[in-house]
Amino acid sequence: MKTLVVVAHPNIETSVVNKRWIEELEQYPEDYTIHELYQAYPSEKIVAEKERYLIESHDQLVLQFPIQWFNCPSLLKKWLDEVFDYGWAYGSNGGDKLKNKKIALAVSAGIRASDYSEDGRYGHPLEQILLPFKTTLLYCQADYRSIHAFYGEEKKPGGTEEEALLPAENELERNTKAYLTFLNNL
Repeated sequence: MKTLVVVAHPNIETSVVNKRWIEELEQYPEDYTIHELYQAYPSEKIVAEKERYLIESHDQLVLQFPIQWFNCPSLLKKWLDEVFDYGWAYGSNGGDKLKNKKIALAVSAGIRASDYSEDGRYGHPLEQILLPFKTTLLYCQADYRSIHAFYGEEKKPGGTEEEALLPAENELERNTKAYLTFLNNL
């Protein structure tokens, strides 16, 4: 079963986590198709029919993106609005193209996991913050398969901004292997 991984990262060149995930998935071209939205649509003019064909030609779909303002990057939101439309993703007259399709999220969060909790800094777990994605997919009758996340660290006192953005290499490698396991178990 081949998986389409739609990557929505506005600065993939400077990414650490999402870029590493892509590098790993590229080692298995028979299993994963990587589709980078910002590379495919630099002008942000989405070709919905092309995107629908890509989705339909794969068994599974993963939306991979960094958390930005407790949501996804703007191009992914636009992509969802234009691709998951009435009559294709939902509704009468053929609106069932996502029905029973396994779909998951893979996100990088630049904040500690403990901050994403009811007792944490933001008062909500990541799953709750990303609930609109789950709700959208359930509305389209997809088989929603949950979230794989990489949590980061905000800038520590006395540390540089660059240090805050760089995860420990072992931690990133462990998470990358866990990402592959997550994908293989969709």
